[in-house]
Amino acid sequence: MTDSQLDILYLDEDLLIANKPAGLLCVPGKGPDKQDCLSNRALKFNPNARIVHRLDQGTSGIVMFPLNYLTLKNLTHMFESRAIHKRYVAVVDGLVADDEGEIKLPLICDWPNRPLQKVCFESGKAAHTRYRVLERDLEKKVTRVLLEPVSGRTHQLRIHMLSLGHPMLGDGLYAPENVLAKAPRLLLHAQELWLNHPITGVEVRVQATPDF
Repeated sequence: MTDSQLDILYLDEDLLIANKPAGLLCVPGKGPDKQDCLSNRALKFNPNARIVHRLDQGTSGIVMFPLNYLTLKNLTHMFESRAIHKRYVAVVDGLVADDEGEIKLPLICDWPNRPLQKVCFESGKAAHTRYRVLERDLEKKVTRVLLEPVSGRTHQLRIHMLSLGHPMLGDGLYAPENVLAKAPRLLLHAQELWLNHPITGVEVRVQATPDF
């Protein structure tokens, strides 16, 4: 179902799930030119929509909005207990060697260079990503990967793939200039989300195909 400004993937009286386009903020920024965002579009559709998680501006894909206090409360607990599962698709530079693997590197904000994050073994927070190769393009020397964040740290997927030597195409924060230039946008998309419904307990599974 598509509202005039909202690509709705799932809707009931408790929960709204939408597909965010790349380049659109999840929440309002500073200034009148940054008020058009996914959360404000959701509020226009349903004035009870609230924020429980978000995607970076450059990332496209699935975002949930609880539509009442109990759903918000339950979803918050579910995120904390890692009872909500997400998978992303990304295209990274280079040919990833292993068909699948796990990355466990602690992350912390790089304060002098914020909003950048960095790996820090002394004071970083634990971060865990699973990955699987979907396709290797030998001609372009890029790899399409499926990423499953076990934890949910800021920029986790970008930094973890960068740590393997494979920055994401179009990443204006972490990719070198030649990799940034390979795509018109950050090639990272929240493709799949599944959870037990925060009110009914019935499994909800939503998918959104990336446009790259």
